Amino acid sequence: MTKTATAKTAANKTSSDKPSASTPRLEDFMCFAVYSANLAFGRAYKPILEKLGLTYTQYIAIVALWEQDNQTVGGLGEKLFLESNTLTPILKKLEELGYLQRRRDAADERQVIVHLTDEGRRLREKGLCMNLVKETGLSPDEFRQLQKGIVALRTNLAKAAKNQRA
Repeated sequence: MTKTATAKTAANKTSSDKPSASTPRLEDFMCFAVYSANLAFGRAYKPILEKLGLTYTQYIAIVALWEQDNQTVGGLGEKLFLESNTLTPILKKLEELGYLQRRRDAADERQVIVHLTDEGRRLREKGLCMNLVKETGLSPDEFRQLQKGIVALRTNLAKAAKNQRA
């Protein structure tokens, strides 16, 4: 663009093109701060997860099974905030990788139980020390406080969404 064209374009802008002081800016939205932090976590975790050969969602499924093995798909989905139709392909891939097994519950054939294999348990030794606490630039106390605040935020928003549907 030439200097003349740039000047004409700038001259044609009206005052309505500029946000008013009352117009919220993107940086004012907490949802955007959480969303963009999630994207930053994903980028920062990528090299760590590549060493394990996992995606982030596969990794958190494994972590949840380290905490409590032999869970139903539904129970695991609730913990991870994932619907069954999203979680099932993730579990299928982890089963193909040899990290877990799925089986029908003998007491209730409608339920599928997920449990770690020995290989899935061994991943813990590699993966548990891999975290981004230091990379956040927060002190351990600040990290714990922020994490608690985010959990409270998530809980309150989930409760509000549930109440709106009721």
